[in-house]
Amino acid sequence: MTRTVSWKRVRIVLAVVALSAIVLVPSVVNGTVAGWKDDETSAGQFKAGTVPAPVLTRDCTYIPGVLGLGARVRIFWKPPVGYQLSNIDVTASTSGLGSVLAPITGFSLASNTTSNGDGSYTTDVPTNLLGGLLGLGSELEIAFQARHETGWISVPASVASNAGLIGGLGGNCRNLP
Repeated sequence: MTRTVSWKRVRIVLAVVALSAIVLVPSVVNGTVAGWKDDETSAGQFKAGTVPAPVLTRDCTYIPGVLGLGARVRIFWKPPVGYQLSNIDVTASTSGLGSVLAPITGFSLASNTTSNGDGSYTTDVPTNLLGGLLGLGSELEIAFQARHETGWISVPASVASNAGLIGGLGGNCRNLP
């Protein structure tokens, strides 16, 4: 029995000590005078960089050639400030849903472009390189885009061309807004 009584006493003593610690310890701990208050505010914003687009300098022209042979689209344009001919991509797409701009196979911007001496260029895109994309009344979009060294590209400066009927009859070209 004495063991039972002693365990009861130990439990009572431990309970009194725990209760005393809960009640007395917070009054012994000193507070602090430090505070976190600051009336200053900051504001900021960020904007994604944009790659400037080439500019169409004159209306494009459709040159039908002889019976459609040697037909080409002539485009007058200027690269953005700080960009060279080597920073320009020329792509093409057919009009309509699901149309994707894609590089023109077999086309070299450098060999089909002449400098006008004032920073602008004239580029001839032969319609034979456009293959089945241009013909029998279908419309083709030819786009010039500036490519930044990071890989980002500008919005396109585009023209739309239509080869017309057989032999280039009724072919035309217009600058797109």
